[in-house]
Amino acid sequence: MWKPDRSSKKPIYQQITEFMERRISYGEFPAGSLLPSERKLADHLGVNRSTVVQAYEELRASGLVESAKGSGTRVSKHKWGIVPKQTPNWKQYVEGGTFLPNLPFIRRIREEIRKGNTPIDFASGELSTDLFPNGIVRDILQKQPFQEQLGYDDPQGFAPLRESLVTFLDQHHQIHSTDSSILITSGSQQSLYLITQCLLSPGDAVAIEDPSYCYSLPMFQSAGLRLFRLPMDENGINPEDIIPLYRQHRIRMIFVNPNYQNPTGSVMAPDRRVRLLEIATELGIPIVEDDPFTLTAFDGNPPPTLKSLDTTGNVLYIGSLSKIGASGLRIGWLIAPQAVVNRLMDARQQMDFGLSTIPQWVANHFIKDGHFENQIIRLRKALFHKRNEMIQGLEQIMSDSITFTPPQGGLNMWCKINRQVDDFKLLGEAIKREVLFVPGSVYGSDHNCIRLSFARPKLEEIIPGLNRLNEAIKIILHT
Repeated sequence: MWKPDRSSKKPIYQQITEFMERRISYGEFPAGSLLPSERKLADHLGVNRSTVVQAYEELRASGLVESAKGSGTRVSKHKWGIVPKQTPNWKQYVEGGTFLPNLPFIRRIREEIRKGNTPIDFASGELSTDLFPNGIVRDILQKQPFQEQLGYDDPQGFAPLRESLVTFLDQHHQIHSTDSSILITSGSQQSLYLITQCLLSPGDAVAIEDPSYCYSLPMFQSAGLRLFRLPMDENGINPEDIIPLYRQHRIRMIFVNPNYQNPTGSVMAPDRRVRLLEIATELGIPIVEDDPFTLTAFDGNPPPTLKSLDTTGNVLYIGSLSKIGASGLRIGWLIAPQAVVNRLMDARQQMDFGLSTIPQWVANHFIKDGHFENQIIRLRKALFHKRNEMIQGLEQIMSDSITFTPPQGGLNMWCKINRQVDDFKLLGEAIKREVLFVPGSVYGSDHNCIRLSFARPKLEEIIPGLNRLNEAIKIILHT
């Protein structure tokens, strides 16, 4: 995230030259590697292309880099006695391995956010900074005496936090559990990763919703799993679709997000929940319930979780503080049978020897002392206002090009553009206007669907952001 210092007496091109020299000497750009194009580096640093051209000329003059027409600028292979045989083929390593990179759409969106250009962000599934409980966390750190040991913690998670979660989940979700059935993770993403790596094998078939947040996670493909999709309507998946899938492909696990589903915002109908549990029990298939949004119900009456209806232990339940508390704490939890907890705990201990005690200690006070309940009340009100602002903007600005169904909770608005569009080009046009969204194809949906998060932008940014997005859509529809 380095930027040239415009207040310095040193010319900007020289600052860039020295910056690139350091990156080359530190091995960030090994011998033979391709440097960013002049235009791309200029955009990233916020300078004129001619300034980068001048910096690259300095690097060429020193012999550090070489340029060839049509093949870009590369780090010299012979400077300081470096010879090609001594240089690893990093491209081959980077493209190898079994853990796949994020989807190109996701990488491009995150790259725009990292540039620091502060676009209006309808893409991030995260709260705006004013909705984080920073003051509460600061008070906890200042007022509560920290007396815990700073060695490796219990690999299952900080015991007082697990005990507080037992009470919280019973009161707010009617989920009855014990502290021995809870594994603390660094967010729901780690819970999903542990499940796909430890409880399933390459070639196993799993069922996911269509569209689904799971579809956007390369970890499923990295684990060698075969994904089969369950079509959704406004009432969620149809559980009866599972039976033929099981007969044909021997489905090993079902992944669902029943409440305010990501990305559609739908809520699974009560009768379908009951039937889903019945089918899973009959077939002996575990259900993974990812539940980040239940407590955001705008009317204050959250729908029941699948886990609260589960009487046979078929449901593995995933929750976290990330979406509705503080994502920076990196606290999530998984409720599972003891044998599953032990298996995943062992794997997680191999990865990181357990989570840091400090954020778990903070999270425990956040939950135990009632701060989380207050955060939820405050959050519902703020998200409700933001959702209404987005609804009003969509109706006033984009009613002729987009249809949508207002969600009753969660962070996202699922929209359908009335004509087919090239979503890659649409995202490009939106980025030019400094507004971001997530194309529906990221979640396995049609190319004319988009997900707009109303949680991340400030209230006053929502209408301007929709205006910018509308301009991008008009450009694409008329080209």
